[in-house]
Amino acid sequence: MQTNHHVLYILKDNELKTAGKGAIIGFLKVGYKKLFLLDRHGVHNEVEPLCVLDFYIHESLQRHGYGKELFQYMLQRERVQPHQLAVDRPSEKLLCFLRKHYNLKGTIPQVNNFVIFEGFFANQHAGDAPLPLTPARKLAPKRPEEEIKPYSLSDRELGRSQEWIWLC
Repeated sequence: MQTNHHVLYILKDNELKTAGKGAIIGFLKVGYKKLFLLDRHGVHNEVEPLCVLDFYIHESLQRHGYGKELFQYMLQRERVQPHQLAVDRPSEKLLCFLRKHYNLKGTIPQVNNFVIFEGFFANQHAGDAPLPLTPARKLAPKRPEEEIKPYSLSDRELGRSQEWIWLC
C-alpha cells in the first residue's frame, strides 16, 4: 500500500484570539500525484507533478492578500513555479486568483479533473514527441519528511503576528 505525502500549509493569525490559540486564516494542501496528462498536441504523458489539492481562505479575509502570501510561501518552500503545478478541480475563484497573480491564463484541456497551464511541459525540447509512460519533465526531488510537532510553527516570523504551520 502506497502512502500519500501531502503537505498542509496553514496561515494563522495570533491576534484573533479563539480560546487563546489564535485563528486560522486559511490553508493550502499540496502533494505529488501520478497523473496521465495530455500536452498541447494531445499526446499522453505520465508525470508526477506537485498538485494543488485544496486551497481556502476564510471568506471574511479574502481579497486582503493572505491567499497570495500563502500561495507564494508554498511556491518558495516547494521550489516550483506556478505553471509547473497541476490543480485538482479548481473553482472559478481559484482560476481567477491564478490568472491575476501569476498570469496563468491558457489551460491545456484534460480528461481528468486536473487543470494544467501553458508552460507545464516547457522543459520538453521542441520537436521531441514524448514517449508514453515516461515523465514529461524531470521533477524536483521531493522534500524529506519532517517531524510533526504539536502547534509547530515555521522558522519564519511575519510582521502581522501570523504564523505558518506545515504538516506532512
